[in-house]
Amino acid sequence: MSTTTTHNDLPLHTHKRSRRTTANRVFAVVHSCAILALLYRHALSLLHSTSLTSFLITLTFLISDSILAFMYSTAQASRMTPIYRKEFPENLKRVVKESDFPALDVFICTADPFKEPPMNVVNTALSVMAYDYPTDKVSVYVSDDGGSALTLFAFMEAAKFARHWLPFCRENNIVERCPEAYFETDHSRLPEADKIKIMYQGMKVMVNNVIERGKVGDEYITGERERLAFRKWTDGVTRQDHPTIIQVLLDSSKDRDIADNSMPNLIYFSREKSSTSHHNFKAGALNALLRVSAAMTNAPIVLTLDCDMFSNDPQTPHRVLCYFLDPKIQSELGYVQFPQRFRGIDKSDMYASENRHLFEINPWGMDGVLGPNHVGTGCFFSRRAFFGGPSKFLPPENPQLGPNYVVDKPIQSPEVLELAHHVAACNYEKNSNWGLKIGVRYGSLVEDYFTGYRLQCEGWKSIFCNPDKPAFYGDSPINLIDVLNQTKRWAIGLLEVAFSKYSPITFGIKAIGPLMGLAYCQYAFWFLWSIPIITYALLPQLALFNGLTIFPTVSEPWFLLYVFVFLGAYGEDLLDFYSTGVTFQKWWSDQRMWLIRGLSSFLFGATEFFFKSFGIATLGFNVTSKVLDEDQSKRYEQGSMEFGVPSPLFVPLTTAAIVNLAAFAWGHVEVFRGSNGLEGLLMQMLIAGFGIVNCIPIYEGIIRSDKGKIPTKITLVSSFIAFALYAAAYVTLRN
Repeated sequence: MSTTTTHNDLPLHTHKRSRRTTANRVFAVVHSCAILALLYRHALSLLHSTSLTSFLITLTFLISDSILAFMYSTAQASRMTPIYRKEFPENLKRVVKESDFPALDVFICTADPFKEPPMNVVNTALSVMAYDYPTDKVSVYVSDDGGSALTLFAFMEAAKFARHWLPFCRENNIVERCPEAYFETDHSRLPEADKIKIMYQGMKVMVNNVIERGKVGDEYITGERERLAFRKWTDGVTRQDHPTIIQVLLDSSKDRDIADNSMPNLIYFSREKSSTSHHNFKAGALNALLRVSAAMTNAPIVLTLDCDMFSNDPQTPHRVLCYFLDPKIQSELGYVQFPQRFRGIDKSDMYASENRHLFEINPWGMDGVLGPNHVGTGCFFSRRAFFGGPSKFLPPENPQLGPNYVVDKPIQSPEVLELAHHVAACNYEKNSNWGLKIGVRYGSLVEDYFTGYRLQCEGWKSIFCNPDKPAFYGDSPINLIDVLNQTKRWAIGLLEVAFSKYSPITFGIKAIGPLMGLAYCQYAFWFLWSIPIITYALLPQLALFNGLTIFPTVSEPWFLLYVFVFLGAYGEDLLDFYSTGVTFQKWWSDQRMWLIRGLSSFLFGATEFFFKSFGIATLGFNVTSKVLDEDQSKRYEQGSMEFGVPSPLFVPLTTAAIVNLAAFAWGHVEVFRGSNGLEGLLMQMLIAGFGIVNCIPIYEGIIRSDKGKIPTKITLVSSFIAFALYAAAYVTLRN
């Protein structure tokens, strides 16, 4: 079934339901019945337990499988009504005059020039400044939450380069408008391309030299305006304590490029920060951007981007307008979300950085109900969505910050700059609704998930826009510790939502219905995965080591039930991945990373969250990764996992790898000795073997000799824990 939305008899967008919808629903019913039968068996076994040991083992599996059943139900919520959309931006200008296009404010957040290289941020900004969109309607705000003069210097140079780069892209119809990506391909033989490339490389060398020195030397300051800007960095300015800094680098009403076209606005912004005031991390920075941009330009559409997520398609705003200018849906449309895509991913995507479930599969399913969740970047918001629901407008404390206020003064006028500085003060939000009822919402480290969820609870709908040509590209981590630390932070933030008054399991289901509530639960309760994963990674293996049968034998009908539940879940997930066009190898990497996250990120994230909830300080959970080097990049290209940094996150992974290998080997000994038949131990040996296959990168990490290997002390600690687990299991199970 396909639905077309037209305006003046020209289609702006269409959507159709997935052909798998009916099959998904039928299979969900059948598979759910099998899962219930399995839980019924556990309940019967629990009632007929003959010893404390068997009772505890059965109870553990009942709890673990109940959690798996709950998480399975949350996954099914995204499979009930998936839809696929298509836009027709070529029809837009025949429906709406370009002069009537709404203005666009772009927010790019960065915080540390040493962890987030300014040249990456510059490339992101230049790629959106070069959109095929009226330049006088585009304003790019760069929020530097670290208040660094190095970042400002980089953008001063970027503003100069933009005068050449923008007309070069426009006149030659360049598609890749991120300079770094364009020059990496080196596919263009345009006469002026070499000249532009020399200019870009010169800027890049200059900026990187300044970053390496850690300060902006006098030799780099060429004008009095720049000198005055850098005087704001006095000796007392630090990342935690600094005043508001707003520097207009390009003004569309004054600045022209070399072809005499107007330039988009480019504003460097760093909000006031004080060590005595809570700054609410990225959410606080985004709210400060909402207020400052309202004072200066107040565009009705806002694009939020991560500092390393550059535009890959200059037509992207036109795709978005196909929805925002549709009168049938615009009154309830809160945001249009694009998936995150990454360049430089190895062929197997060993760290599952593409996160297909999070960025593509689940949003397709949620789009068929109320729309996808917000994933932090590549999202076009209606500014109105930040001020109450579609039918309940919540005005800000200052009418000039409202979504309908028209800024009728130049962005560099004293009145505009005075208001912008005022609303960027660190104490401005006190006794206001910012972060509570309006703006980006506070209360979770994952402000993107929480804000999108709250907007939908207020009545806003969203759209998932996933064109064939990716709209944005970003960079992904190339070492395991960065991946696990990032996932741990997400798990903590999601727990903050799960155990708040806005929990999707209670508030969410009531506000947005069962399907959307369960879909949001799939994320909020990520930490629960650690319980069944740890159970199945250790308990069957420890029992196998002691020759104890805890699963049905091959000849029992219950054995087939286990096989069906396992293969059904994995088969369904594989079909989901194939629908996104990925390889089997990438799907397998994703499955393996879920097991790795369950043994590390989710476990440590849950531990840290609950310890903090009880006021107990946590130590050793946040480990800073080592600096990337050429050897690390080479190992990534060769498909080798990077472990080189000692971290407690690696201990349960290595422990599980050792336990599974030892149990699998001992299981063969038990079979050959005849003390226990293969029929009784087969399922436990299959589980241990499955664990071994998924732990292959761990074994490689133990025996490797390069700098990326698992540190020896991690292996020793894990071996000791594995031995202790075996000893404890021997004492418990033998009795």
